[in-house]
Amino acid sequence: MGTTAILFPGQGSQTPEMRDLVAEVRPDLLEQAVAVVGEDPFPRTEDGTNFAQPAIFCASLAGWEALGRPSGEFMAGHSLGELGALVAAGSLSEPDGLRLVVLRGRLMQRSGAQAGDGGMVALLGAGAAEHADALAEAHGLAVANDNSPQQIVLSGARSSLPAAAAAAKELGLRAIELPVSGAFHSPMMAAAVPEFAAALEQVEIREPWVPVLSAVTAQPFDDVRRRLAEGLLSPVRWRETMLEMHRLGAERFIEVGPGRVLTGLAKRTLSDVELVNA
Repeated sequence: MGTTAILFPGQGSQTPEMRDLVAEVRPDLLEQAVAVVGEDPFPRTEDGTNFAQPAIFCASLAGWEALGRPSGEFMAGHSLGELGALVAAGSLSEPDGLRLVVLRGRLMQRSGAQAGDGGMVALLGAGAAEHADALAEAHGLAVANDNSPQQIVLSGARSSLPAAAAAAKELGLRAIELPVSGAFHSPMMAAAVPEFAAALEQVEIREPWVPVLSAVTAQPFDDVRRRLAEGLLSPVRWRETMLEMHRLGAERFIEVGPGRVLTGLAKRTLSDVELVNA
């Protein structure tokens, strides 16, 4: 068995059965989430990021617990998943991580509503990564998620998405507008940054037990507070993050959270690696 990387998924990975796992494996964490959110977030994961993010965070830590808390040689998280990875690696305490996730979800939901007209479109197919920058620039959008060579997400004004989607289809790509409440990972999230950055200043950050890669830089975290705050606006460089872990020796990737989004992306990005789901 080669070097192992532990992956924590982000929003969009929720599954109907994930609450059952949390209730069975980490009932204490479920109780904490209900207290911090103000209600059970699991029945409302489709109602907004303010519910989906804490639910996925808890389900990811429960999945990690169910696997025996593997540490691997590297950890990484996709957007929201970075907070789960930092908790698992000992850089953030679990209560601080939960509070930050709940705040992050609320701020992103609120910023999306305040900015208005924000949305996201996924570009799928061979050549998506090669065409993404030009399509984004031509339509006033931002590259929000560089997920794999065949999957890129653009973010920005919802009114600009149909033209970008039409242009993508002319290039032979599929284009799917996503059911989200805002233009995440774009400048339209700017209103969320100050309060989140202030909250980050109030928590203790410790040296992680294993390197945790930031999807903002595709390198191990150098400044956790700065990179987490930047992550609200910056693209998720997931394809580069996976390639970097593989370059550093990772041959086995374990996705601990709900769903199989990240192992699916890894399969499209890397060859000759072992992929495992919780």
